[in-house]
Amino acid sequence: MSSLTMRPCGDFRTSYKQDNTIFETSTIRWVAVLTVLLLCTAPLFLDGYYLTLCIQVSYLGIAALGLNILVGYTGQISLGHGAFFGFGAFASAWLNTSFNIPVFLSIPLAGFLTMAVGMMFGLPAARIKGLYLAIATLASQFIIEDFFGRAEWFSGGPSGASAEPLSLFGFVFDTDQSFYFVALFALVTMYVWGCNLMRSRDGRAFVAIRDHYLSAEIMGIKLNKYRLLSFGVSSFYAGIGGALYAHYLGYVSAEGFTIFMSIQFLAMIIIGGLGSIKGTLMGVIFMVLLPEVLESTVSVLKDTDWGNVPMIVDGLAYIKEMAIGLVIIGFLIFEPEGLAHRWAQIKNYWKFYPFSY
Repeated sequence: MSSLTMRPCGDFRTSYKQDNTIFETSTIRWVAVLTVLLLCTAPLFLDGYYLTLCIQVSYLGIAALGLNILVGYTGQISLGHGAFFGFGAFASAWLNTSFNIPVFLSIPLAGFLTMAVGMMFGLPAARIKGLYLAIATLASQFIIEDFFGRAEWFSGGPSGASAEPLSLFGFVFDTDQSFYFVALFALVTMYVWGCNLMRSRDGRAFVAIRDHYLSAEIMGIKLNKYRLLSFGVSSFYAGIGGALYAHYLGYVSAEGFTIFMSIQFLAMIIIGGLGSIKGTLMGVIFMVLLPEVLESTVSVLKDTDWGNVPMIVDGLAYIKEMAIGLVIIGFLIFEPEGLAHRWAQIKNYWKFYPFSY
């Protein structure tokens, strides 16, 4: 009788290294590489409108990943992430204009400055949790907002601040087509670093604190140290995202970094999936496309009989804001684990088909 070739069935791993790898299979790794290469060709066939959306996904995706590291992986709530995003934007513009630091250096320096500010607010927050932590981070939002309005030397006050475009070796990235590559490089770099961070000792400590902080402390994990470190990493990501935002638009105003932006960041990670890196990007794409879809839907309704209904005509701006709240509530009720969980279920269904039960 001829011997049969035996192969493992399902998701079969025999070592910790295999269980903790970034890419589950070589196929997924090559798909990721080909996707990045395909994205590099996007300026060849996408117009300025779609490139703007891609750039927006990039800098918001970086900042949202920082929030997910804090909330999703460490279990610490933050309601001031929008303010840290704005601080990174103003810090990079300030370093460039006041000290003539090149933009390609002021962006990472702005990230470190934001990290220092985040850790400063994280010092008292490292000893509290739950509702008290939410109130403390909400206070940081309003404190930083007030700082933007008063510190004219830093933010320009009510007038805002201008930000020079990024230049490297004499080439100026002042168009959507050129800045797209900067945003894509930053996005890939920060996400790869985030994946590696979660595979490290520090990342495992974050997850242990989230799952059961008492058990983590018994195991020798210093709670205050890693909670503070998580705030610092989260703020660093927010600062990098904000700096990219500033040098892309060329102008920064304090009115854009309100509590509403912090809620939007929370919506991104809730919709994408708490504690999921790829889910963060899914949530950001969803939230960036949501206003565009609503705008298109409203434009279609205007051309129909519904366009004469006063509630629709007069309430367009409110519909967009209400949609974000309704989407968050809908995901919390029907898909609390986010888009990443739904994607994993779809992938597993086809992976084990026809025995997907």
